[in-house]
Amino acid sequence: MLPDLRRSVKWGMSYYGVGDGWCFSCGGFAGHVKLMFVNGAALEPVPPVTPVGMGKSTRGVELESIDDIDELQIAAWMKQVTSVPGVGGKKG
Repeated sequence: MLPDLRRSVKWGMSYYGVGDGWCFSCGGFAGHVKLMFVNGAALEPVPPVTPVGMGKSTRGVELESIDDIDELQIAAWMKQVTSVPGVGGKKG
């Protein structure tokens, strides 16, 4: 689905990117999993959560149970966000 996907851990969360820069991140917290899309404000539809301290254009979802996962929507967002340049420059 996402060829050449790369991963790194930054600020306690897993970050994923294709090419240069980062596209989305994921982290587990007490009671929920947070999936955030860098440049998520440009996605259609825009993900509902605006996180604090992750940049003005980051948007995402907070999942409290497996029932909260909309696989088709999350896959669509992942395809959209990896088709544009990520942020943060080259990955090491």
